[in-house]
Amino acid sequence: MPQKTGSKSEVIMAGLGGQGVLLAGQVLVYACMNRYKHISWFPSYFAAMRGGLCECSVVYSDEEILSPILDQVDTAIILDGSQYKAFEPRVKPGGLIIVEASGMKDKKSSDDLKLLSTPGLEIAVKLGETQANNMILLGVYVNKTKTISPELIEQELDRRFEGKEAVLKRNKDAFRAGLKLADTLKES
Repeated sequence: MPQKTGSKSEVIMAGLGGQGVLLAGQVLVYACMNRYKHISWFPSYFAAMRGGLCECSVVYSDEEILSPILDQVDTAIILDGSQYKAFEPRVKPGGLIIVEASGMKDKKSSDDLKLLSTPGLEIAVKLGETQANNMILLGVYVNKTKTISPELIEQELDRRFEGKEAVLKRNKDAFRAGLKLADTLKES
């Protein structure tokens, strides 16, 4: 069900540098500009260290956003399963965590969270592009939260990768694979 006017969504996207965390956040933000009045994107990363922790918080709302800095969010998208434990406490009770299944060794410590362990990397490998995991998990997020339409994400991908047909196709295929994957995932 689409989000009602006046509501707000907060999401943290996290992983390691080079996994496309910031790109996925930017695609979401620019797509949301076509639907919401107020949008915030706040990146945090170690620029000099590829493979270091990288995250961005995204807030989109029809109401004014008081701060882009978030202690806890509605949803976390974690592209590296080994980072799960670090981000679990940053999700509000009743919130959703979408996490890459590979590398995840920790169990959920709160029954008040919804967890989707997602085989995005496995699907990305089948698509022939391991870097596509960010778009797969974004597709899962869009399908499960229904706060933004898939069409707006695809329009942003068209805009961002205009003239780069191979890159555009790869990203759209991955995003669509994530949309489909979401229908098969069970929350734990």
